[in-house]
Amino acid sequence: VAFVVCRSLEGLKTFTYLEELILDNNLLGNDLLLPRLPHLHTLTLNKNQISFQRNTCKILLDHLAEVVPSLQYLSLLGNVACPNELVCEEKDEDDYQRYRYFVLHKLTNLKFLDARKVTRREREEALVRGAFMKVVKPK
Repeated sequence: VAFVVCRSLEGLKTFTYLEELILDNNLLGNDLLLPRLPHLHTLTLNKNQISFQRNTCKILLDHLAEVVPSLQYLSLLGNVACPNELVCEEKDEDDYQRYRYFVLHKLTNLKFLDARKVTRREREEALVRGAFMKVVKPK
C-alpha cells in the first residue's frame, strides 16, 4: 500500500481492476474526472474541495455513476458538499440528510455514504424526493 498526494489521476486508467481508491486530502474539486473503473467499490474523497456550486456536484455524481458502476462505499466528509457541523457551523442534521437523499438518488448502489450505512427508508426517500433535494435552507 502506498500513500501519495495526487497531482494527476491520469495513471489510474491502467488499474482497471482497482477495487478501493482513497483520494483524501488532495485538493480535488468538482471537476474530478476518473477513468472507467468497473470494479471500484470503495471511493473516499474526504477533505478535498468538492462543493454544491452551480450543479457541478450533480455533474460529478453523474460522472461517478457512469465510470464506477460498482461503487458501494463513498465518503465525502470534510468537503463543502457534505454539509455538517464539522465543515460549517450553520449546517445541521437536516442539511446533511438532504445531501444524503440527493447523493443516494444519483448513486443508487451505495451501501454506505460517509461513515453511515444507507437505510432502506433513506433509499426509498431518495427515490421519491432525492432529485429535488437541495442542501440550502430558505432564509
